[in-house]
Amino acid sequence: MTALLDATDSQMAALAGLVETLRVADQTLAAMQAARDGLLAIAGKLALDIAKQGSHPDGGDHTIRAVAAEIGAVQRVSDRTVERRISDATLLVEQFPTVWAAQGAGRLSAAHSRVIVDAGAHLSDDADRAAYAAQMIPLAEEQSPNRLRPLARRVAERFLVRSIDERHRDARASRRVWVTDGEDGMAGLHVHAPAVLVHGMFDRLSQAAHALRDENRALARAATREEHKHVRDERMHLRDERMHGRDERTVDEIRADLLTDLVLTGVPAGHDTTDGMLGAIQARVDITVPALTLIGGEAADAMGAPPAELDGAIPVDAETARVLAGDASGWNRVLTDPVSGRMLAVDRYRPSEHLRRHLRARDQRCRFPGCGIAARKCDLDHNHDAATGGETCATNLAHFCRRHHVLKHHSPWHVEQLGDGVLRWTSPTGQHYTDHPPAPNTVVFRDADAVAAVRDADRFSASGPGFDLPTAEVPSRILTSAPAAPF
Repeated sequence: MTALLDATDSQMAALAGLVETLRVADQTLAAMQAARDGLLAIAGKLALDIAKQGSHPDGGDHTIRAVAAEIGAVQRVSDRTVERRISDATLLVEQFPTVWAAQGAGRLSAAHSRVIVDAGAHLSDDADRAAYAAQMIPLAEEQSPNRLRPLARRVAERFLVRSIDERHRDARASRRVWVTDGEDGMAGLHVHAPAVLVHGMFDRLSQAAHALRDENRALARAATREEHKHVRDERMHLRDERMHGRDERTVDEIRADLLTDLVLTGVPAGHDTTDGMLGAIQARVDITVPALTLIGGEAADAMGAPPAELDGAIPVDAETARVLAGDASGWNRVLTDPVSGRMLAVDRYRPSEHLRRHLRARDQRCRFPGCGIAARKCDLDHNHDAATGGETCATNLAHFCRRHHVLKHHSPWHVEQLGDGVLRWTSPTGQHYTDHPPAPNTVVFRDADAVAAVRDADRFSASGPGFDLPTAEVPSRILTSAPAAPF
């Protein structure tokens, strides 16, 4: 054992002090998070009390949304996040008060409390919840959250009145699929479904990935031996196709590529209609790609052409963007100012719904502060109601997701346009929040000579440096990272 043998007494004393300080800091952090949960629970109760006074038929849902939007705006986070935090805090504070108190005293971390609450959320009797919490708190003081989770499930099972069969039937209603965006043009696809199905899906993908990897390795060995001359024609054909660019993908990479291939090109045989309607559906994405990026080459590199973007937020590599542009049946052309980058106009070779395209290019997302829902998933709303004289024009229309569209009509939140697409929201407490249109994904020239050079160059048309590809189908040839012929 050699670790820390060379440390001096003063260094060991410093380490001990650091460890103790971190322990106290964690206790303080847990207590502050418990205090925040208490405030959020109070906010949720206040919203319900306000709703009860007016006997709202929605059970206070819109009131809670309005309160969450108020808190989210000042904290600069999504009101959906705030509403979820209010729900979690209310569950902890009102149904597991001893767990909340233990966290407030610094005995438990927020992660320990979350594990205990999640496992005991199905307990409907107050006495059962209290007894369950009494057993879990001492365990949580000794175990990490990861080790605590299976223990919490076992303890909670003793107090549950309903069987796992009954609970599972209800839980199946929560199955869903969702996406989380990552860095470097990547994203995660998540599925919440019955465990046996999810594990079965993963096992089949794993078997296929291992089989393909083994086949690739066998082909690689055959290619380096004299015996490869005796390999049957079919195998040699596969070798010629695959070994042109040696396939060295890991099992994880192959598994991800197989899932992508199955979802984007497979036919849902168990759900398709007799006429194959579902099998004919193809994936669609919204891509914005500057003209310089689309052209590529030395000019794009010299001028620092920005990457393409998915939904106006997620960077997309130039190669994929060019494939999508080449395969798209139609695209919108966005004219931008070469100096300021401000959007000037939108047109199309086959014009249709001009105003919708203009607003989608301007807004890119829901225009409520903090919301990032893509414009293509939002409603176009008359800020000044058309029924009371509001015009159907760019200065009176904006994209709001369904949640914030409803919030605008069923709560004291109010919005007005200040010009150039700038929106000012007024909250129920009178606070003002300004939302500016996202900056277009385009090249901006700061040098006047550069602007003149671009305008005079034959290869730059008056279309401007921005292009929007709203409904490009995803070609099968970009589904995997396996070696293949060039695009």
